[in-house]
Amino acid sequence: QVQLMESGGGSVQPGGSLSLSCTATGDYCDSAMSWWRQTPWRVDEREYVSSITRDDTVVYRNSVKGRFTISIDRAKNTLFLQMNSLKPEDTGMYDCKDGSGNWGQGTQVTVTL
Repeated sequence: QVQLMESGGGSVQPGGSLSLSCTATGDYCDSAMSWWRQTPWRVDEREYVSSITRDDTVVYRNSVKGRFTISIDRAKNTLFLQMNSLKPEDTGMYDCKDGSGNWGQGTQVTVTL
């Protein structure tokens, strides 16, 4: 059974930083690990944030380019998302997903004064 466990969320002021982690257990698929978020403004769907493939190709949504960095430690089965220069519009529940479509439970990020 695959389990993905996110951590590292919290509340920060604009311009602050957070580092998210997603640790996988079980027979997860690392072909394309990704981060998604559900924001207060679009509660019915998750929006794509970033992904990293098995050959370390990374992709970001335009609004986070230059501010967020995705990485993975395959020895520790852990996916990371370093988030700098956070903006209020980055607020949301951040989830990780593995290559087979398994999701974690999410970690809340709140950016507010």
